[in-house]
Amino acid sequence: SDRKVDKNSYLAEFPQRKIYLDAYEIDKHEVTTVQFLKFVLASNRDPLIDWQYDGGNFQDTMVSHPVMHVSWFDAEAYCKWAGKRLPTEAEWEKAARGEDGRIYPWGNQMAGLSRANFGRTGLSGPVRDRPERLLLYPPIISVDKYDNAASPYGLFQMAGNVAEWVADWYDPKYYTTGPVKNPKGPETGSQRSFRGGGWIDSTPSVRVAQRNGTDPNTKMNWMGFRCARDVNEGASAQPTEAK
Repeated sequence: SDRKVDKNSYLAEFPQRKIYLDAYEIDKHEVTTVQFLKFVLASNRDPLIDWQYDGGNFQDTMVSHPVMHVSWFDAEAYCKWAGKRLPTEAEWEKAARGEDGRIYPWGNQMAGLSRANFGRTGLSGPVRDRPERLLLYPPIISVDKYDNAASPYGLFQMAGNVAEWVADWYDPKYYTTGPVKNPKGPETGSQRSFRGGGWIDSTPSVRVAQRNGTDPNTKMNWMGFRCARDVNEGASAQPTEAK
């Protein structure tokens, strides 16, 4: 397809190149709190925020919400436990935009809250009179919402809700010299990459080309993840259900 450059592009998104990927599978939805809780209980891992804590991950009303407050190491450990791995940046972007160079998972037109959960920094509900409670009551939604905004491969919420950790070390200049087949990011670094933007982000950050990185120990209430896995040679990429 013809290359598209939108007005919100950042230097870290260039140069535009064709990337070739071996077949892989990737979760249809972000990993949920209840899925992560199974991992916590099975592995005796620190639950990050106590499930009885007001605003913590494991409240009954949040079982279908994406898990948050997870570091890159937490995300990697969960995926390994589930028999999977974190997707690479290139795999994530391919799953989000398909092959036609679209700006958002659903196409090239920003559609606001009708297609993605983002830009939600206005105060309402439990946080109206106590702004500090935005940390405890982030406006995240269930992972199966916005079926009208699925990616070309049927993946949900590749824009907004929670940003998603991916496998790569982050280097804003990596794609100027990186390989064109199965790029996996730099061999080392100080930051890990994340993609997709979260509920707190503005329009530029929920574009599928947007690249970001941060300390892998970072745990935020707008960051989560989904997993991927390799498939046999000759198979086609498919969305999968998280464990």
